[in-house]
Amino acid sequence: MVERSPIFEETVRHYREQLARVPYAEKASVLGVTVEGEEALVPLLMETYRVSPRGIRDSRGIVPPHALQVLLYRYLLSAPAFEPQGEDWVTYKDFKDAAPFVGGFINNTEKALIRRFGDKPEELLAACQKVGGYPAGWELSYRIVYRFDLLPKVPLVLLFNEADEEFPAQCTLLYQKKAQAYLDMECLAILGWHLTDSLIEAAGTSYRSIM
Repeated sequence: MVERSPIFEETVRHYREQLARVPYAEKASVLGVTVEGEEALVPLLMETYRVSPRGIRDSRGIVPPHALQVLLYRYLLSAPAFEPQGEDWVTYKDFKDAAPFVGGFINNTEKALIRRFGDKPEELLAACQKVGGYPAGWELSYRIVYRFDLLPKVPLVLLFNEADEEFPAQCTLLYQKKAQAYLDMECLAILGWHLTDSLIEAAGTSYRSIM
């Protein structure tokens, strides 16, 4: 069994203490979550997590990986006062503060999906459907244009073309620009990383790179 780093434990403890002081129930409608007592029920992809100052558990009572704990705590702690407006979509690198994370993001998401599905678009399509994705309804010159409602207010869209004789495979993840009102750049990167891991696992590969 892999031991949890003391730094990870200290980080989680810090967020739990913060959450105990934040009236997150008042932001439930802005976040799109349900609050039962001290627990916020936060949907994330195909799972719903119970988040409270006492900790985080999934529907089976299992504690999620450290990165997902950070993501879920910050989603509650960083809630804006009002729901931002606008429907513009951008790549991760287009966010103003994303530069320090762009290299890791691309390697853990878009390049990872190309490595696994570069010449297997049907497998990727099946995986998209298996984890709850659905056609975005956009008329674009991509083989796959699928939307994922990962967090209630933070969707992602996957654009994918397989490799052919003339061009290499192409993969891009898009976020709504207003996503930055809900999460910082590290957490937006974690969100795309979690989607990538989930798609690869849904395709039958034992794969979990997120920690």
